[in-house]
Amino acid sequence: MSVLVTGGTGFIGAEVVRILVARGEEVTAFDINPSTKLLQDLAGKVRVIRGDLGNFSHVLSAVKECRPAAIYHLGGMLSVPSDADPQASFRANAMGTFHVLEAARLFDVGKVLFSSTIATYGLDIREGKIDDYTLQRPQLFYGCTKVFSELMGLFYRRKYGLDFRGVRYPSIVGPGVKTPGIVQYNAWVIEECAKGRPYVMYVRPETRCPVMYFKDAARAMVMLGDAPKEAIQMVNYVVAGPSPAASAQELVDMVKAKLPGARIQFQVDEEKQKIIDRLILPLDDSLARKEWGWKPEYDQERIVEDFLEELRAHPERYE
Repeated sequence: MSVLVTGGTGFIGAEVVRILVARGEEVTAFDINPSTKLLQDLAGKVRVIRGDLGNFSHVLSAVKECRPAAIYHLGGMLSVPSDADPQASFRANAMGTFHVLEAARLFDVGKVLFSSTIATYGLDIREGKIDDYTLQRPQLFYGCTKVFSELMGLFYRRKYGLDFRGVRYPSIVGPGVKTPGIVQYNAWVIEECAKGRPYVMYVRPETRCPVMYFKDAARAMVMLGDAPKEAIQMVNYVVAGPSPAASAQELVDMVKAKLPGARIQFQVDEEKQKIIDRLILPLDDSLARKEWGWKPEYDQERIVEDFLEELRAHPERYE
């Protein structure tokens, strides 16, 4: 089966590509990023098209060329760059998603899988948890673009019968990420210490931020795509990783247990802490578990272990 993965040379996208190739799919990766170092081990097995999600002709051309049965839409701008440049974020995230949906409609693509985020939440949360029914009032422009994208997907599902489905990720942890994110400390404390560099944790030690390992994130996207159509009722799903989430201090202790020489200190960034404090409620992913069998494979300790093993085994990917 032919599939298209937007953001396919990136962090989660490359792992989705890896899963799909391993099971025999004909995969095309679409990305504005010219670097394919995360896919070097798949040379000759993956077609890579360089293109811009914000350019409709690029998206149309890619979809027309590979005629996918499904599109895994993971491309876009992340939180900090989005807040720094809302116009570029709207073009990449909101218009990019519209272009993917419209191209899917025009070329009869059967299914579109979308990567959303718990950053669609944030303001006026009155419950003691975040679930699929929690009011979506984001704090960041990034979250605004993702809410809009989810709603566009639901519109295309209702009006045109497009099988649109989405996952709302927590903070994704994995090696090699250079783009700053609000909660990137969860990954950078492991990677920086593994490289022998000191790291400053900019949150309070008791902060418990929901996270998910990048391999689980990719697996969630593929699992959602594999679920029978009749099982999908909620359409856009919260998915959770380790629960309860480890505190920042517990994470530091795990890193130091694996890397005894790690140099880590706490110095709180009050602005970031204020944003993070609205996103650290427990995640209820019971509908994802019920409707399509979601369950993470990596707890926090295993995340740290596998993260360090990835850096050792594949340094060329993450340099």
